[in-house]
Amino acid sequence: MKIAIPTCEARVDDHFGHCAYYTIYETENGVILSSQTLDSPQGCGCKSNIAFQLQAMGVRVMLAGNMGEGAKNKLNSCNISVIRGCSGPVEEVVKAFLAGTLTDSGVGCASHGASDHVCPHHES
Repeated sequence: MKIAIPTCEARVDDHFGHCAYYTIYETENGVILSSQTLDSPQGCGCKSNIAFQLQAMGVRVMLAGNMGEGAKNKLNSCNISVIRGCSGPVEEVVKAFLAGTLTDSGVGCASHGASDHVCPHHES
């Protein structure tokens, strides 16, 4: 299974669509086999083709700090499950996911209609 994480300086970037890059982990039987990075496209993630790129690479899970419903829906339509509310060093987050200890926070960016949470990248 491949897992993607929006990343900045080896930590989960707080916002999926404005991250520096994505770290993509390949895992098997609960073990990390390898990792690679993918540069983030310019602009908001729900308006880019990043979901399709990740799908073509075989990514099945996105572990993110936060994202709007538009981005979440686009990832889901590409058969990529999303878990929001992640934070910390990316490798530790992947290990927590593989151990079954992560759950989706259910919190998204207000500008995407998800909740009262406001991401700094989307403030007016």
